[in-house]
Amino acid sequence: MVLGLMLAVILLPFVGGLLLQFLKFKDKRQKQCYIFSYVLMNTLLTYLLLWQGSMELIRVINFAGAKLDFSLKLDGMGMVFAGLVSTLWPLATLYSFPYMEHEHNGRVHENIFYLFYTATYGVTLGIAMSGNMLTMYCFYELLTLVTVPLVMHTLTREAVLASRKYFYYSLGGAAFAFIGLIFLVVYGDSLAFSYGGVLNLTQAGGEKDLLLFVYVLAFLGFGVKAAVCPFNSWLPQAGVAPTPVTALLHAVAVVKSGAFAIMRLTYYSFGTDFLRGTWAQYLLLCIVIFTIVYGCSMAVKETHIKRRLAFSTISNLSYILFGVLVMTPLGLAGALCHMVFHGVMKICSFFCAGAMITQAHVNYVHELDGMAKKMPRIFAIFTISSFALMGVPGLCGFVSKWHLAKAAFASGNLLAFVGVGGLLVSALLTAIYMLSIVVRAYFPGNDFDYGRLADDICDPDWRMLLPLVLFVVLMVVFGVFNASVVDFFRAVAFGQI
Repeated sequence: MVLGLMLAVILLPFVGGLLLQFLKFKDKRQKQCYIFSYVLMNTLLTYLLLWQGSMELIRVINFAGAKLDFSLKLDGMGMVFAGLVSTLWPLATLYSFPYMEHEHNGRVHENIFYLFYTATYGVTLGIAMSGNMLTMYCFYELLTLVTVPLVMHTLTREAVLASRKYFYYSLGGAAFAFIGLIFLVVYGDSLAFSYGGVLNLTQAGGEKDLLLFVYVLAFLGFGVKAAVCPFNSWLPQAGVAPTPVTALLHAVAVVKSGAFAIMRLTYYSFGTDFLRGTWAQYLLLCIVIFTIVYGCSMAVKETHIKRRLAFSTISNLSYILFGVLVMTPLGLAGALCHMVFHGVMKICSFFCAGAMITQAHVNYVHELDGMAKKMPRIFAIFTISSFALMGVPGLCGFVSKWHLAKAAFASGNLLAFVGVGGLLVSALLTAIYMLSIVVRAYFPGNDFDYGRLADDICDPDWRMLLPLVLFVVLMVVFGVFNASVVDFFRAVAFGQI
């Protein structure tokens, strides 16, 4: 029963997308109902699976030898990621319908878009439910293949170049990660994810420094999708993709898969007892702290709306990696908090940006002057998401940053203390690059002529607004009533689930 559900939620988005290429619909609304139906069905099946749970490792296929299995398992860590993905995807799909109506690539091209768009849903759930490193690596590679066509959807020169760069970076990162996989085969008791790690230190003997070097390579390999410096330049360029794609790239599917894979690598494969206090931990902490400040600094100077949000994503992803590299259960709990809460905050801000682009046909910050008068709902929601990203108390961003800082101080690691300073600098820079948009939209100046704004600029229809309102509700709920959610994250981080 559980295996059937797992395979169903992975394969249903593929099958639904493939059938879309052959089915005939009377009108666009009927096609949209079909797409939303199978995406929503997949979410409901995932919720059923989360309710049942599956802590047992289920071997689906054995390739060669005892270690090389294609296996599935839904432990606490997988539940967190699968819950995030399955909650946000139907809302993103609903938002995509009015957005894609503004695209001019033809009906067939739109069908292909939704084939890969929904297939990415299934692949991401496959990463969440992977039972071992080999299975996760296979889905991780497949994620690259199904998202490259989404990045190049518009087929402009910029889109093709961006997709090519994303593909090259992802292949290089996968090669580094593959080295880690091979060493786990040789020096691990198994490839299965086991809290505390699977390395056989007796067998490793005097190869500790070599294993640490391999861990750094694998971390940076998975870190390509998590946009860690210096492998992050693909992410701002990928903003040429349609906003429903960039929102999921930056908030859920690709970048969070990279962060999730690093969590698995650190806590469930190599193990923090082996890594804590080593040069590998200190080196990687320096890299992610630098990435936190670098991403925010670049966002301040960036004038393109989506690229500014992309640099913000680069910074916030390293918040998650910072929590991972504290290498304590509290650090992992903080990382899980920010992985989930940032997903909600960032998809909300990206969708607001997409609404500005489609409704007002603007792409740069200076073009938003006075726009709040024409789009009051969108800019009210964008303002709330900006406050959340800054870490204003009462919203979810404050909660995750608080737990990250708390874990850093509890660890006693000097570099972790420096990281808290990086978080504070990042909060200040976040206020600058997010509120500068808000201030320009609401207060363009006394001499601003509102007559310059086109008469047809207005808030989008309910299909765009409904997901945004729900995201605001989640930001407030997670910001105020978060005790049970945080307790669950702690239970996962301490290996109790």
